Amino acid sequence: MAGIHDLTALELAAAVRARELSPVEIADHYLSRADEVGAYVTVTAEMALEQARNLESEGPGDRPLFGVPVPVKDLNFVKGVPVRFGSATYQDFRAPVDDSLVTRLREAGTVMSGKTNTPEFGLPCYTEPTVAPPARTPWDVTRSAGGSSGGAAAAVAAGLAPVAQGSDGAGSIRIPAAACGLVGIKPSRGRVSLAPMIPDLAGLSASGPLARNVADAAALLDVLAHHQPGDMYWAPDSGIPFAEHARRDPGRLRIARHRDPVIDGAELHPEVVAAYEKASRLLDGLGHEIVDIDNPYGASAVPLFERMWFSFACMHPVAPDREHLMRPITAWLRERGFATSAPDFLKAQSAIQLTTRFALLATNEFDAVLTPTVTGLTPEIGWFEDVDDPAETFERVKRFAPFAAVYNVSGQPSVNLPIHWTPEGLPVGVMLGGRWAEEGTLIALSAQVEAAVGGFWGERRPPGW
Repeated sequence: MAGIHDLTALELAAAVRARELSPVEIADHYLSRADEVGAYVTVTAEMALEQARNLESEGPGDRPLFGVPVPVKDLNFVKGVPVRFGSATYQDFRAPVDDSLVTRLREAGTVMSGKTNTPEFGLPCYTEPTVAPPARTPWDVTRSAGGSSGGAAAAVAAGLAPVAQGSDGAGSIRIPAAACGLVGIKPSRGRVSLAPMIPDLAGLSASGPLARNVADAAALLDVLAHHQPGDMYWAPDSGIPFAEHARRDPGRLRIARHRDPVIDGAELHPEVVAAYEKASRLLDGLGHEIVDIDNPYGASAVPLFERMWFSFACMHPVAPDREHLMRPITAWLRERGFATSAPDFLKAQSAIQLTTRFALLATNEFDAVLTPTVTGLTPEIGWFEDVDDPAETFERVKRFAPFAAVYNVSGQPSVNLPIHWTPEGLPVGVMLGGRWAEEGTLIALSAQVEAAVGGFWGERRPPGW
């Protein structure tokens, strides 16, 4: 048998069902692996081993991820476990309850191996908090794992977890997936409840999976998907498990494509263009109709989203005597958020909804839309903040990641696929967006692409694997 961390999540669960491996053996193996990429902010070894021992007295039943470790991002609550939100201002805080998605993970028979690293309040697209080492892509540890689910992506890509839960408010699953060579799915608005502690509000944020392959990501999404009373948004259930979609032929699809960012000064790296064209040729070769379109979102949407983002930066309460502990970019964002009036916020949200409605008129005639995920190769650690002014840090974030947030605004599902690798061995992703509540189509298409290239990773493994 291959090494435990060489197995996919579904292969691990199959080995448990066949009694070739036990949940304790699997948990022990992952807990013993050294974290050299800043993946975890808290390792819950005692909890994981207790859960694993309890699972050994249960039967897996029809639980596809039974016995599989699944870490949780440190923006989510796991009862009794510290939750820092990537901030020194919450250094001593422990979660009073489980988030409902954590309850789902427990009921699915997964093992909670720890809390993964995230930037302060999940705000920027890189993971370099004060409370933990920076999250690094294992393909080149001098470079960022992205953010804000950077720790989750680093854990999976470095073989420290078979799959991981992440969350995405402006690209925070897909950007780290691109940096670390993973499949990352941002599901539709209302697919995964944020209850009981995280408000839905504008519906920008969604929890979803990061995995090395489509089948594992789909299986984890099946676990995470649920509704709770009081949720502001509900995505309809098709009645077909996402894991089943990963085994289906998507049929011949109409796929739009564009690669023009709406951010001034944003330029595409040649390897990003190469990935985009490679994906286009591959999709065409699979029999799909590829149609060039203009970016349906214009530059006028950018300041509207910025105003909303500034406001949401203020959601976490911070005691006045701890405000000095915040990172400069966080303080800068919150200053602008507190200066935004409620009418101005509502005007921005109303205007961006109107913009989105017109954009959807242009894209809903297609089954999927292909774009780059980010504009460049994931930068070196420290690059985003290697400036004197947080305003320039924010501009760098915008120029690096101008494509992903539109799907948080629209609520549509979107996926990063690690379709291309540079000569130096760095992954480069592309992004596919789909119609709202039609994750199944994206998953089937993604699995078809994965099969066509012989698996996204093939024989590749990051250094130190």
